Amino acid sequence: MHFPLNPEQHHQAKRRVVFEEFFLFQMKIQGLKKAEKAETNGIAVLYDIERLKTFTQGLPFELTNAQKRVTNEICRDLRSPKHMQRLLQGDVGSGKTVVAAIALYATVTAGFQGALMVPTEILAQQHMESLQQLFDVAEVRVALLTGSTKTKERREILADLVKGEIDVIVGTHALIQEGVDFANLGLVITDEQHRFGVNQRRVLREKGFQPDVLFMTATPIPRTLAITAYGEMDVSIIDEMPAGRIPVETRWIRPPQLDKVLEWSYQELNAGHQMYVICPLIEESEMLDVQNAVAIYEELQEYFAPKFNVSLLHGKMKNSEKDEIMETFKNNESQVLVSTTVIEVGVNVPNATMMLIIDADRFGLAQLHQLRGRVGRGAEASYCVLVANPKNDTGKERMKIMTETTNGFVVSEKDLELRGPGEVFGFRQSGLPEFAAADLVTDAHILEVARKEAQALWKMEQWEILPEYTALANYLEKEGENQFFD
Repeated sequence: MHFPLNPEQHHQAKRRVVFEEFFLFQMKIQGLKKAEKAETNGIAVLYDIERLKTFTQGLPFELTNAQKRVTNEICRDLRSPKHMQRLLQGDVGSGKTVVAAIALYATVTAGFQGALMVPTEILAQQHMESLQQLFDVAEVRVALLTGSTKTKERREILADLVKGEIDVIVGTHALIQEGVDFANLGLVITDEQHRFGVNQRRVLREKGFQPDVLFMTATPIPRTLAITAYGEMDVSIIDEMPAGRIPVETRWIRPPQLDKVLEWSYQELNAGHQMYVICPLIEESEMLDVQNAVAIYEELQEYFAPKFNVSLLHGKMKNSEKDEIMETFKNNESQVLVSTTVIEVGVNVPNATMMLIIDADRFGLAQLHQLRGRVGRGAEASYCVLVANPKNDTGKERMKIMTETTNGFVVSEKDLELRGPGEVFGFRQSGLPEFAAADLVTDAHILEVARKEAQALWKMEQWEILPEYTALANYLEKEGENQFFD
């Protein structure tokens, strides 16, 4: 590869090295998948089909075809004695929560308990409210467990869980702490866990349960990334929006046009709506960051006073303060929310119809798309205004992409092309390996071939004892992946 006699030789040598990197990685991932799927690993959740049908028909809206399709895939997994490891992908607002509710209901009709784990308290609260609206209280007993649950109440909840008197528990990471024990846990759903690597996703299993596991994410992940980061899972995709949702209109302006936009936003607030103003997170300097947000907050306070209230949210605040501020915004006690930290994924304020993103060129496309999903959650037309003055063609291209499509999968494919995989997931801690020669974007076709080869090998009975594969088996074992050969 380093000293080729001609370009063709270099090309072939590089292809060979890229294939090997992808193949060895896929061997580990497919081995994990096989270990997860072993018959002895799972439980068969034999739910009551008639009750489930009645429940689905009684929902206040018709499911989309995509929701029906993924619900069937999940229910098939539940009934199977094999262990379920499924990733449910769906764009912001595509209706994943309802699918989760159906899966939890099915689990309860089979006599099992269900758990729904989300990253933040305010999201947990919101999911709890959604489930209470969908479930009949007499039929499904739902409880909420977070870090701020009072000690006495927490004790009661833990006691009821062990006795099986709670059917579904919603909570934050508090759910996987010591002392949280279930009578008969059948299904665990984790929401927005795309920031966790393969090993962290095993934590729940290693608490000694063998429940089926469903992961949900609103981050549309391009296929190449999905088969790399989530190769050990089956993937279901909700690729259509519920009827009646108006796509968010996105506009891109330069900073000098900001005054015009503020006049327009004043009219939106006058019409009784609310607005988010997002400032970028400058990783090098959180101090600068907070000052930026504070400066914008003070300017807007002056601009909108005395008629409208403006509140501020940033990463230096305590969780309880953040929750309180989100609560006042949710209750329309403040009309404008200025925020540095990414507004919680999934926070639902249907009355917010306007979002202003300052220095939008500092965000990745996938992140801008996530943020945009905070508006347009009600029946009114909604707008997202990107304020940016990009210095180069890539920056301009990214702003254009955002104004041209609201499809998260298109956005994420473009993001991958423009920025590379480590950035798309954020923080590089998503369990994605660092490849030396291979590139997930340009070598995607080789990744696909490597995956198929690895799958074919794992389908062979006891391939690891065949003489031609001894070196490969030894390599995988040495890599500390001995769980494949238990």
